[in-house]
Amino acid sequence: MGFLKCFLGTTLLLVVVFSVSNGDPLVPALNIFGDSVVDVGNNNNLSTLIKANFPPYGRDFVTHRPTGRFCNGKLATDFTAEYLGFTSYPPAYFSPEARGKNILTGVNFASAASGYYDRTPQLYRALTLAQQLNNYREWQGKVVNLVGRTQANNIFSGGIHLLSAGSSDFIQNYYINPMLNRVYSPDRFSDMLMQSYSSFVQNLYNLGARKIGVTTLPPTGCLPAAITLFGAGSNQCVARLNQDAVFFNRKLNTTSDNLKSRLPGLKLVVFDIYQPLLDLITKPTDNGFFESRRACCGTGTLETSFLCNVRSIGTCSNATQYVFWDGFHPSEAANEKLAQSLLEQGFDLIS
Repeated sequence: MGFLKCFLGTTLLLVVVFSVSNGDPLVPALNIFGDSVVDVGNNNNLSTLIKANFPPYGRDFVTHRPTGRFCNGKLATDFTAEYLGFTSYPPAYFSPEARGKNILTGVNFASAASGYYDRTPQLYRALTLAQQLNNYREWQGKVVNLVGRTQANNIFSGGIHLLSAGSSDFIQNYYINPMLNRVYSPDRFSDMLMQSYSSFVQNLYNLGARKIGVTTLPPTGCLPAAITLFGAGSNQCVARLNQDAVFFNRKLNTTSDNLKSRLPGLKLVVFDIYQPLLDLITKPTDNGFFESRRACCGTGTLETSFLCNVRSIGTCSNATQYVFWDGFHPSEAANEKLAQSLLEQGFDLIS
């Protein structure tokens, strides 16, 4: 079974590579929404402390410069853009690159520390999903002005829209906020997040989007920072956090099935990030990694954003051996593995 999955995945990747090698991308545009897992620099322009526009972030990126990506190099969505045949990555909406014809192939609206629950990004002065959606509407108007309504509608309906959210709601809000965790059970909190998710998809659909992908929660209890913060001195994944993620992901699948049944013509794919990342964490050597508990930056137990900086003593020299770059975010090498899994799961969005 493992061999068959590997064979099919490799075959699919070869088909996609062959398809895009002779011309245009497989889809007209790639638009991205969500949190720090997919933010490529929008937070650089916000009055938030949640930023990654300084070394050692970006040290292994193509430019060897920090861009605002919470990684040493490329994000999973960067690899996805390459697999889809794009010659550049969707620029941050607030960046100078998001101008003129550059925006026609899609834009990145994500903001680190964003989430389904509006209070989460508001705590950190990040963009809510509603604000990201407003920026998307603004982008649509610019596209119409550039190419006309007919071609613009084809870009909106044929383009892929990816959403990554939920981790910040739990790790950076619910688990540390007694005003939430004493009032709502994880199950009830997940229900609230599902209402927000459902509204977001409905709003995107009403704006003409027909191809939408959403990522599940990762194994949040295995993030190095989560183990440090909630592991009670243990060096193991925090079981209750992982259990909350599993229950959330079940709701995400059920809610997505309901949306597909209600919205004609909607292609909605739930990308399982949980199991592929858990496999990298629990079987690192099988996947070419040396370290899956400690992250590369600093002590590798907590650092992220300004705690991961050029003075972080002990930052590893070779991030390709590490599953995690900082306390919350995968390394470029892990992102490449995750992107390959996304490609295998998302064939419906490009077919």
